[in-house]
Amino acid sequence: MILTKQYRCVHSSSCQCTKGHLSEDVIFLVFRQLNWNPKLIAALSCVCKWFDDLAKRVLWKEFCKTRALKMMLDLQSCGSHSVDGNWRALGKLLIYCSGCSGGRLFNSIQIPGHFVYRTRFSRTSGKSFLLPHCRTDVLYVSDPCEHLDQGDDGDVGFFRGVFKSFMVSKVRRMLIDRGAQLHPTAVCPYCKAKMWNMLQANMVPQTASY
Repeated sequence: MILTKQYRCVHSSSCQCTKGHLSEDVIFLVFRQLNWNPKLIAALSCVCKWFDDLAKRVLWKEFCKTRALKMMLDLQSCGSHSVDGNWRALGKLLIYCSGCSGGRLFNSIQIPGHFVYRTRFSRTSGKSFLLPHCRTDVLYVSDPCEHLDQGDDGDVGFFRGVFKSFMVSKVRRMLIDRGAQLHPTAVCPYCKAKMWNMLQANMVPQTASY
């Protein structure tokens, strides 16, 4: 893999990395040897904006490809490259359950976010979260993340998911046609995009509301 070599931080005049950086090729080889360890990638991102940019462009992408290659290839197929620039968000989706805070869908239930050891994502499972006439869309959904240690009120399973080509999906078109509102304050815990209200649009099928 040939990378554009950059030796100095070009993003911030206040960066402390005044002596330059290792080349991107060297960092790529080091993290490949480390099997794209997400904790080390996150730590590297905190060093300066140059390292953060490298992590978002290269390291998180390689992490996603090694953890869920088939899903990543599918998300980028058919000429759709909307996933580019969001590799860090996808990486977080693969390994982190965001939990929930009280006052929204789960009333007073509060479950802290936490890392998950391993998660399987399935497009077959994703169909159960779509209305029948939207099931030509591709939605990858994780196995449920159970929270049995939160007491009776916290016995809640969470799913995480990602659409392929959401901007041209039938789900998005239907949300717009039904005048679904964006939540005034809530954002996606992974990509920070505003969230549609699927319940208000009556678009949660019975197969997803058990």
